[in-house]
Amino acid sequence: YKRQVMDYKKLIIRGISYSQTQSGAYALLLEHPETGVKLPVVIGSFEAQSISMGLEKDLKPPRPLTHDLFAEFVENARYTLESVIIYKIVDGVFFSNINFVNRLLGDSITLDARTSDAVAMAVRFDAPVYTTKEVLNEAGILLNLDFPEEDSDDADEEPAYAPSKSIQELQSELDDAVKNEDFDLAIKIQEEIKARNKKID
Repeated sequence: YKRQVMDYKKLIIRGISYSQTQSGAYALLLEHPETGVKLPVVIGSFEAQSISMGLEKDLKPPRPLTHDLFAEFVENARYTLESVIIYKIVDGVFFSNINFVNRLLGDSITLDARTSDAVAMAVRFDAPVYTTKEVLNEAGILLNLDFPEEDSDDADEEPAYAPSKSIQELQSELDDAVKNEDFDLAIKIQEEIKARNKKID
């Protein structure tokens, strides 16, 4: 690779959810496990389906998807996919390289790719996905669904979410929001339940 692998930060796939911000799009959530920093990448529905299919090894589509076809070609050309590197982000767009190595000769090829395609290929070869600390610093977020207790002075303010609803109703809405992967709403309801519980104490 262009830098030593030790300089790169390894990412794991945390999941794919429907994008709350862009209709018809999905969010691929990658995570740097050592810090818990998440990298959300907006991808199209075809790529979301292809990555999901690639992760589910038992699920084989009746006809090969584009990424299956390319993976088959790579195999037949005696190459293997060694790694994917998400190396920069410009105006919210991630840039990735796919690194291939010839199994017989040991020579390597690096191809530029959209990150969604690169990850769809990586899952088919069980290859690692890396990024740089610059990308993590610029685009990474800390998603913490388990909120720390905060000392705030505004405990007397009106509750932020549905003040007229009971805790039981809120709990059931929270379960639905999580089921529908509407994490924005889930966080709001969770904060409200915590605020109510604090007031009862």
